[in-house]
Amino acid sequence: MISATIWRDGTPQALTPEQEALKKDIYERMNPRRRKFIDRIGYENWDPFQKPNDPMELRQDITKRTTQQLIREFFQSLKGRPVSNEFGQGALESALGIVNRDEKTLGRYAFCAWYNDLLRREGYLLESLERRPQPATTDKPADPDAPRV
Repeated sequence: MISATIWRDGTPQALTPEQEALKKDIYERMNPRRRKFIDRIGYENWDPFQKPNDPMELRQDITKRTTQQLIREFFQSLKGRPVSNEFGQGALESALGIVNRDEKTLGRYAFCAWYNDLLRREGYLLESLERRPQPATTDKPADPDAPRV
């Protein structure tokens, strides 16, 4: 048997005499098939004045942005530079992890922030994406002695 309180917050509602009269009128005007459902759960348990369900929780980060907003702003900041699917997927996973406060992602973030500070303290700067070398499209093997970025 389905309880009528399953669809609201579970607290019974005291009806006013006007609401009780309206409830009876609604019940009497129903078609027999719908009345059968009401009879099964019990007229007393049936609440035609249920509170609406809570809206879906939209998860946001501390700046009140959703994952979708973060990703959109991030890709707009790249100013149309071509990125690979893997790059985009990594950015999306990072945004989801940050918004959902995933421990693994927060660990990655903490390490990246620490590493960035380390490079800054020691005088190294990461190359920007503009100067980042594009992947080679030739079939030549990579030079093992070349510095890695």
